[in-house]
Amino acid sequence: MSVAVLARRLKVARSTVQARLERLETSGAIAGYTLRLGDSAREHRIRATCLLTIEPRAQAAILGRLRSLPEVERIHTTSGRVDLLLQLAAISTSQLDDVLDQIGGLTGVKSSESLIHLSTKLDRAT
Repeated sequence: MSVAVLARRLKVARSTVQARLERLETSGAIAGYTLRLGDSAREHRIRATCLLTIEPRAQAAILGRLRSLPEVERIHTTSGRVDLLLQLAAISTSQLDDVLDQIGGLTGVKSSESLIHLSTKLDRAT
């Protein structure tokens, strides 16, 4: 939302909003701004979670390869039975199948399990 719209909604001067944003940026509370896809762009993508168990000391190499795959949206380390949790998005089941094959074939990947997201019941991240 633009600074002008934000100021109108908050019923304060535009300069007040701008000054507050600058303080938040300087303090590190705001690290940057990004583009977030709207519902119409996201609804045609198939989402999945991929759970990976990897060989010890293979994480750095695997992370480098995963970062090069555009279908990999997020990578998390975990403390459970799996080592990495990946969030994937693809435009078709065949594209998702291909990327899962690529991930499973990476040197150092011991096992993988994928979970297809069917519907979202709650999303507090947006």
